[in-house]
Amino acid sequence: MTLIFAHRGYSSAFPENTMRAFMEAEKAGAEGLEIDVQLTKDGEVVVIHDEKVDRTTGSTGYVKDFTFKELRKLDASYLHKTLLKKEPIPSLEELFEWMSTTNLVCNVELKNIIFRYEGMEEKIIELVRKYNLADRIILSSFNHYSIIYSYRIDPEVEIAPLLAEGLYMPWVYASSIQAKGIHPKYIAATNEMVKSCMENGIAVRPYTVNKKADMLRFFEVGCSAFITDDPVKALRIRKQFERKSKK
Repeated sequence: MTLIFAHRGYSSAFPENTMRAFMEAEKAGAEGLEIDVQLTKDGEVVVIHDEKVDRTTGSTGYVKDFTFKELRKLDASYLHKTLLKKEPIPSLEELFEWMSTTNLVCNVELKNIIFRYEGMEEKIIELVRKYNLADRIILSSFNHYSIIYSYRIDPEVEIAPLLAEGLYMPWVYASSIQAKGIHPKYIAATNEMVKSCMENGIAVRPYTVNKKADMLRFFEVGCSAFITDDPVKALRIRKQFERKSKK
């Protein structure tokens, strides 16, 4: 079965990368989450996609220039004007603590291309160990050096390189860096590539899959999972696909 990972939580309906979005994704039935992490000025691992807080909070500045206490005062539901309740930017520890009460898998994307965030890998793995989540965490990044370093710190935590474009024989590359999966952009994940990866023991979890036709293609090819903004839509389409497949 192709698993459904909620991109930044249930982000098509709730403020992205907030506990509300994560809880709603779990409530909807998603099997996994996809989140993004950065480091604050005082070294806290926080869940936010952009290096700047501008887009999602309406404030200004880089995440790295805020202390965690300062960051918590911002409203991560800025783009959702109809919501009455403000949503804070969560810490990774807050998410992991809640996750330990669920069965969710979580893909943690390390956003360390622009800023290297020295020590972030160690901090994340320390939290994975603290909450006994090694078998439910996947570390991904466009910074492949970072996830290889993470694997060296703790080989029990799965790593998966993010790929924005096609790569020749990606299963060979993945195996060479001890990755058990790859996370390609959905348009680069051809049926042939998905099949070849999976035949060679490499999971494929494309991002960000929001159109019905693309979802159906990945269901038909038997893709490991895909990442979507709308887990409710994806789950509905999967259910319809499975019903038709049984006929």
